[in-house]
Amino acid sequence: MTVRILRAAGLTPTPWRNGGGLTREIATGPEGAGADAFDWRVSLADVTADGPFSAFPGVDRILTVVEGAGMDLVVGGEHHIVDEPLWPHGFPGDLPTEGFLLGGPVVNLNVMYRRARTRAETAVVCGTVRLLPPEDGAVLAVSLDDGAELESGSGGVRLDRYDAVLAAGESPGVLRTMGQAVLITFSGG
Repeated sequence: MTVRILRAAGLTPTPWRNGGGLTREIATGPEGAGADAFDWRVSLADVTADGPFSAFPGVDRILTVVEGAGMDLVVGGEHHIVDEPLWPHGFPGDLPTEGFLLGGPVVNLNVMYRRARTRAETAVVCGTVRLLPPEDGAVLAVSLDDGAELESGSGGVRLDRYDAVLAAGESPGVLRTMGQAVLITFSGG
């Protein structure tokens, strides 16, 4: 079993691939893979202005607005109003995409995965959930509020806002949220 606690305070903002903003990478698979080599990637993006999204050929994306009023995503010329808080919205990362803010800045949790190698499922959970990584993948839980706790046989670990736990192999235990968390499960393609 492999378990890593990823603290939000340690996330370094880096420029978007297209130079239009900043992102804070939470985790990638495999660990340390660059923008052209990852199987999957999860990050937080601070969006303060309208503009284009970076193109990622062969990559599917799941965007969840975790702060703010939402966005109008124009994906391949089709409008998708993403104004429901904490509602994961999937779209192909290789289609031309532009985002238009609906009411000021937003923070998006972005999941990207190479569709030929990986599958990803994203859900927003509340309360208590056992983290169960698939045999051929990993599970990542990102706390959206202070005070979540990962409870295992060896004790508990507190998770604050945007802290995460990444696990592969056996279950690392039970996540108890004081609010909500985003749960992402990755499995082989």
